[in-house]
Amino acid sequence: MKVILVNGSPKEKGCTYTALCEVAKALDANGVDTEIFWVGNGAIAGCTGCGGCAGTGKCIFDDTVNEFVEKVDGADGFVFGSPVHYASASGALTSFLDRAFMMAGGKMRGKLGASVVSCRRGGASAAFDQINKYFTINSMPVVSSQYWNQVHGSNPDEVRQDLEGLQTMRTLGNNMAWLLKCIALGKENGIEIPPQEPKVKTSFIR
Repeated sequence: MKVILVNGSPKEKGCTYTALCEVAKALDANGVDTEIFWVGNGAIAGCTGCGGCAGTGKCIFDDTVNEFVEKVDGADGFVFGSPVHYASASGALTSFLDRAFMMAGGKMRGKLGASVVSCRRGGASAAFDQINKYFTINSMPVVSSQYWNQVHGSNPDEVRQDLEGLQTMRTLGNNMAWLLKCIALGKENGIEIPPQEPKVKTSFIR
């Protein structure tokens, strides 16, 4: 079992990374392999809706999104982390998720998803809600914790003083490991994800 934790912050080892590391420690302690994947601090283009990825499986913009999508098949769960920018996820992570789910949303169906946000003070619940929407539109079970998955602090040292936030991260990791093991046991006994019906799309304008 493996979980990829995506760091959507422009800072490679800042507050978001500190939170994700706490989740990863709990997963590792439960025997789940982890990888922290940084989106980088370069430009990440938004999705243009060109449809090019439908034929090639790769985005026309060759950046860390393509690199991530290549790893999707080998993962059983994902944790997407972001700093809070104006009560929402970072622009980089938003563009990253738009394109990653456009390309690989089908591959992530049935795999576990969770989000983590870090902020100095406010806006965390709005950013948390934004990221979770990517899971619920792609048939991904959302992993919960003991509180909304957020940490507070202006730098990693302050985050490490947020004892409740760190405990929330550990609980998230433990819950994700438990659910992964439950799913694995189910598959061993012939229980698979329900087959998906052909999608029906209706327009509001007739």
